[in-house]
Amino acid sequence: MKDNYIPQPVDVSDVELPQELLALAERIARNVHDIWAAQRIAQGWTYGPVRDDAALQTPCLVDYDHLPEEEKDYDRATAMSTLRLIRKLGFDIVSGK
Repeated sequence: MKDNYIPQPVDVSDVELPQELLALAERIARNVHDIWAAQRIAQGWTYGPVRDDAALQTPCLVDYDHLPEEEKDYDRATAMSTLRLIRKLGFDIVSGK
């Protein structure tokens, strides 16, 4: 990693999401976890009761429903930030149903 890299995410703190997008955020969070898990499995990681980088084991290789709330909150934050960014950039999110 270069020493001069300074992350500059778009500030989305001023974007309020309508209530109906909260269910979408949870679906996105679940998918974020599944993408992460699929990548780890492809890299050779397996389930283990504690994280062990040398053994490529993590307790988070479980279904989203079985994750600790703090792990779900991480995925939810990613989902909410993504939805807020979409809105901030001027896009609307409409139901396809």
